[in-house]
Amino acid sequence: MTIEAGQTLPDVKLVKSTESEREPVQTGEYFKGKTVALFSVPGAFTPTCSAQHLPGFVNKAAELKAKGVDEIVCTAVNDPFVMGAWAAAKGSDDITFLADGSGDFARALGLELDLTGAGLGKRGQRFALIVKDGVVDKVFVEAPGEFQVSSAEHVLENL
Repeated sequence: MTIEAGQTLPDVKLVKSTESEREPVQTGEYFKGKTVALFSVPGAFTPTCSAQHLPGFVNKAAELKAKGVDEIVCTAVNDPFVMGAWAAAKGSDDITFLADGSGDFARALGLELDLTGAGLGKRGQRFALIVKDGVVDKVFVEAPGEFQVSSAEHVLENL
């Protein structure tokens, strides 16, 4: 079942990734006490993710924070080294990258995506959530192959 507004985020271990450091975080603790714009991409360095999705949040970070977002978080079913390299290549200090290496978070949210037929294995769907004090406030899940409702612009309009 897909996560819905009003539900608490599942408590899963992710890895906070930068170019040089990796730090395990527990989502139950990490999302407490703050408003987070969380977006997830099917994979770091993939075309839409690198050309549109991440850059939108980088470019709109100040506007999101002006509307009450304390932190902007990007997740993907990638290992922490890939997420750290992507953060260094395409990210900004305004975005926190949390690696979901085994897909546990995507699966617990009910947002796993099977791209085995394309040679990409199990991934997470493209989505965005507004999370307040660990509770999902709004859910924006893309239809397969789409990029509209999980964009930074759409999230900004819904704050």
